[in-house]
Amino acid sequence: MTNEQPMMAGSATVFVVTDITASLAYYRDVFGFEVTFEDGSPPGYVCLCREEVSLHLLAAARTKRLPGQGGLCVFVRDVDQLYAELAERGATLVNQPQDRHYGMRDFDAVDADGNQITFGMGVGAAA
Repeated sequence: MTNEQPMMAGSATVFVVTDITASLAYYRDVFGFEVTFEDGSPPGYVCLCREEVSLHLLAAARTKRLPGQGGLCVFVRDVDQLYAELAERGATLVNQPQDRHYGMRDFDAVDADGNQITFGMGVGAAA
């Protein structure tokens, strides 16, 4: 046994969704994620990735957790460019990019269940 401290090397948010097939298509086609794993046919659990971000979808029928209660903050290099891309792809956008008092420029998007992703980047001294 070594004295090394454990290292957390990554994470993935799990969103509970009502219709996993429709949600998979939304995250793939609108948010630009790549499907990296599907469990079951039809799938009950799906893994998706875009660049360094991992997101998992879990069918509501497989858990007691309620759909639409998830939230995720994704840090990006160019929030305005991503906003334009997602708007063009038909994402459900809650607001437009805006400089916030907490040192971020960000915007929010949701899926059909209400799971929310905030995309943002640091501005000013926080950048």
